[in-house]
Amino acid sequence: MCKLIKNAYFCISLTTVLINKFMINRVLIRLKIIQIVYAYYQNGSKNLDSAEKELFFSLSKAYDLYNYLLILMVALTNYAQKRIDAAKAKLAPTAEELYPNLKFVENQFISQLEVNKQLLDFSANQKRSWDNDEDFIKNLYEQIIVSDTYKEYMASSEKSYEADRELWRKLYKTLILNNTALDTLLEDQSLYWNDDKEIVDTFVMKTIKRFEEKNGANQELLPEFKDDEDREFARRLFRRTILNCDYYRHLISENTRNWDLERVAFMDVVIMQCALAEILSFPNIPISVSLNEYVEVAKIYSTVKSGSFVNGTLDGIVNQLKKEGKLTKK
Repeated sequence: MCKLIKNAYFCISLTTVLINKFMINRVLIRLKIIQIVYAYYQNGSKNLDSAEKELFFSLSKAYDLYNYLLILMVALTNYAQKRIDAAKAKLAPTAEELYPNLKFVENQFISQLEVNKQLLDFSANQKRSWDNDEDFIKNLYEQIIVSDTYKEYMASSEKSYEADRELWRKLYKTLILNNTALDTLLEDQSLYWNDDKEIVDTFVMKTIKRFEEKNGANQELLPEFKDDEDREFARRLFRRTILNCDYYRHLISENTRNWDLERVAFMDVVIMQCALAEILSFPNIPISVSLNEYVEVAKIYSTVKSGSFVNGTLDGIVNQLKKEGKLTKK
């Protein structure tokens, strides 16, 4: 998968993203479909079934990244413990090395995360760990221990689950959220992950906030899909976008008469194609919701003027279809 855009996910309908209780929501589904449709045409592929499999594989990789980033916090804590053990084992350890402050490695939130049943299942099934990335773990840990967040936490006399959880919310936000070294490492491991990270970060942050001490190892992580309805939404939207391509492009062409369609940015065409598939195929989704989502995508995915261009074109198509009696929903 080519990297179509950097920093797109973090900017699109963030409020919608954060209130959802499941990992893969319709914002992410729309973005993935735009990516796959774009690649479908650019690669000259005409195998719809293979492209659909690629769509669902891409969505599953985003969920893998969610789990992998949760494991990262455990890996950092385990590395800190190794440093403590190594210092104690020296021939002539200092008093500080013999009797270190254990607050960081005994963090109650991390202790709970480490035994989380869903996360342990993921690690076992996917055989994923950070064991082969010790240089990165070392460098990130060293950034942590010089941070004000870490120093204030270690110096504080407060010992509570809430304070331990808050430490990791702050550390994640300041040192993991926008980390170019981590982005590079993830991109090397998966072509999908660098593009996925910014929206997945929001889910990790939400998960940290949702953890409760009383839930222990049974604390629920965000499920991959809300239900089969969202899976069907992804499948149907993708297929309608491709199968009704000629009709949608005809509508676009009619409403961009001052433009040769070939001169319109191809990404704009793909975005409008997906938008029309949603508007015409899903009677329960308000037109305004669909328009807002795809206009925001256009602002970031395409050219500087794409947001207003896509908005004006789609608005014209919607009005035309309503006048013709081909679109009755609001």
